[in-house]
Amino acid sequence: MKQLIKFILNLVPRPLLQRMAGWAVPILGLFYVGRGKECPVCGCRRRKFLPYGYVTSRENALCPRCLSLERHRLLWLWLVRESDLGRGAMALPRMLHIAPEVALMRKFRKMYSSQPERYVTADLESPLADMHFDVQQIPLEDGSFDAVICNHILEHVEDDGRALSELHRILRRGGWGVVLSPVDKARELTFEDDTITDKEERTRIFGQYDHRRIYGRDYAQRLERAGFEVYVIPYIEAFTEAERALYALTDEDLYVVRKP
Repeated sequence: MKQLIKFILNLVPRPLLQRMAGWAVPILGLFYVGRGKECPVCGCRRRKFLPYGYVTSRENALCPRCLSLERHRLLWLWLVRESDLGRGAMALPRMLHIAPEVALMRKFRKMYSSQPERYVTADLESPLADMHFDVQQIPLEDGSFDAVICNHILEHVEDDGRALSELHRILRRGGWGVVLSPVDKARELTFEDDTITDKEERTRIFGQYDHRRIYGRDYAQRLERAGFEVYVIPYIEAFTEAERALYALTDEDLYVVRKP
């Protein structure tokens, strides 16, 4: 199964993969019927989750029902337990969701069903998104959103500083966001080298051929340079070992930003 999923991820173009995943992944999930794992996003229970990864395949990564990954499950738990979305805010924040993860997008669509105009999705090319644009040049007004979610995008863009400035610009004062990227805590500084053009070599060094950089421990500082207040939250610590295993969560930190 590992090799099959890895082969599909690397062979099928992303837009087609997004269309196929909704019916193909649940079929694969039939091989894992049982109750060893539970997805906190959709409630699905399986003996274990599907493996996932473009280069290195991770065990218990992909929920076969809603397609959530480890980071999506941890983020969802934080959103519903700690953010305005789950703490009984009088009005749902006007949210921009960039490169919307299918699992989260489905939940937000239901959450915002009575106010659909307050939830906007955007992507460069995804057929599932409401709008299509480059995050480095967002065609939206200043201060037009209360919240933004932008995960695992900055490592792909040419100028991440410009993208962060755009996210800062479209947020209102006091607005918040979650901006996650892969961070290698063993590195002090972010590494990028555009002179490496061979796809196989870029995959070996950066983890994916289309990644432009590997973020280091200076990731929070890069967010701060855009004007954000940054909160690095080791949210995995809020869960017992049993809960971490049950939900198959990542130990990656959450990076929550606020526009002062």
